[in-house]
Amino acid sequence: MSAALDSLLDLLDLERIEQDIFRGMSRSAVVPRVFGGQVAAQALVAAGRTVPEDRGAHSLHAYFLRPGDPGAPIVYSVDRIRDGRSFTTRRVVAVQHGKPIFHLSASFQVHEEGMDHQAVMPPAPDPETLPTAAEMLPRYADRFTDPRMVDRLLEARAAVDLRYVDAPPFATAGEPREPRSQVWFRTHGKLADDPLLHVCMATYVSDMTLLDSVLLAHGRGGWSVGDVVGASLDHAMWFHRPFRADEWLLYDQESPSASGGRGLGQARIYTADGRLAITVIQEGLVRVPRD
Repeated sequence: MSAALDSLLDLLDLERIEQDIFRGMSRSAVVPRVFGGQVAAQALVAAGRTVPEDRGAHSLHAYFLRPGDPGAPIVYSVDRIRDGRSFTTRRVVAVQHGKPIFHLSASFQVHEEGMDHQAVMPPAPDPETLPTAAEMLPRYADRFTDPRMVDRLLEARAAVDLRYVDAPPFATAGEPREPRSQVWFRTHGKLADDPLLHVCMATYVSDMTLLDSVLLAHGRGGWSVGDVVGASLDHAMWFHRPFRADEWLLYDQESPSASGGRGLGQARIYTADGRLAITVIQEGLVRVPRD
């Protein structure tokens, strides 16, 4: 296991300060606020720790309310909405400086057998043939206005082996492309056999690249280039089938719409053997900076 992954796992291991109240810390991000995927993953950890182990997370719906302060702890308060025979529902509010910054609703279900079909996995190259972040990012150092950006991006993603199938938005800024993108990802090291941990890790990664397809449609390089200003607004995920976040997962992403200063990204996450594991939808604030 890499030191970065070990640090991320520590971040997700929340401190329990009351029966349904947890406290978490933050790590540095590319932007000067708490990374949205971190807050979502920590909130799901808090919810999952109040749910029986035989019930796995099957969906989450979340809103990002305020930017998080990376220098202050985040308190997660869990509300036990419902405990049914098959489903358990939890609501989590993340608070900093006395104000809510994030709200999550999550549902958990006892395993059941039932009807089964899925969308076919799209074609994608073998992830082992694609360049790593350490190999790819330095090639585009001249695209960033901040000379430290390559190091900051590598640090922010050090716990995850994330490989772009096609050139990322910052590599083709100024050239509109089809609003579709693919990345392969897995953690830099093996994880424990805890289904909740794998779901939370996928939640963490899901916020890294989902709005890339919005940027591609308009030839924008993204926040690291400085030609857009943006933030996550809401995020939803459905967990269909078991998976491991320490094994290769294909994140197939597209943007069906952008309007009103907002962009919508939708995606499917497949295991390497073609099983549809997760569906993700996110809307983000995407604004062109004023001169």
